[in-house]
Amino acid sequence: MKDLFYSFKKRRLAIVGLLIFIIIVFLAVAAPWIVPHDPLYQELMDNLLPPAWQEDGKPEYLLGTDHFGRDVLSRLLYGARISLVAAGFASLFATVLGTTVGLISGYFGGRTDSVIMRVVDVFLSFPLILIAISLASILGPSLRNLILVMALTGWMVYTRVIRSEVISLKKREFILAAISIGTPTPRLLLSQILPNIISPVLVLFTFSFAQFIILESALSFLGLGVPPPTPTWGRMLYDGRDYLTVAWWIITFAGLCIMLTTLSLNFVGDGLRDALDPRLRRIT
Repeated sequence: MKDLFYSFKKRRLAIVGLLIFIIIVFLAVAAPWIVPHDPLYQELMDNLLPPAWQEDGKPEYLLGTDHFGRDVLSRLLYGARISLVAAGFASLFATVLGTTVGLISGYFGGRTDSVIMRVVDVFLSFPLILIAISLASILGPSLRNLILVMALTGWMVYTRVIRSEVISLKKREFILAAISIGTPTPRLLLSQILPNIISPVLVLFTFSFAQFIILESALSFLGLGVPPPTPTWGRMLYDGRDYLTVAWWIITFAGLCIMLTTLSLNFVGDGLRDALDPRLRRIT
């Protein structure tokens, strides 16, 4: 563990990404106490005000206002809460579901493996965004349904990767020894195989987290995410699309938040992948 921490610490981009993500999470958690305005409050007399540093901008609206006179900064911070919660829980559910199915498929093999992998192939044969849009349209817009939709479109990647890892692991000597002494299958999966596949699971979790933030933004942009007036980054992109030439700040700052969050998570994922891979973990 000490070598792992030291190896991760040597990846500067991973450290920068982790710091950026921690700051974003902190701002999202602290949003109720630090936002300058109610994100839902409308002041039509102050609509489409530019950021404070531009001409006609007001100091109380640091990043300007939208077409309803709502503070962009406040909506960004509250929007971060929705995006992080939705992507985080969706990643967690997809991890649990995909890892469980991958363990079963890889360990038991045979007909069980064939059936599971054909189901995975069917899901992967369609663009995930189309599956997500279809499910979201059927279930309706809400935070719970948004999390469920994203989890159901993200578990297949876990299953394929974990299945490959389990197939390789179950031929190892320590697994064969555990089988030979009569270790029950559930105990064998949980105590012997699962701890040895944590590395790819952690890496997949960070990448899927970033993917789900983009997917949440896309569904919210299409009106299939959390219903308005709840602020989300995707909804802010939708609101600002008609005002791009006269109020660039509405869509720009929301897009920057999505980019920074996903980029930071990708940096962390790259760092974890390199640090957890024995072939790449070189202390220089």
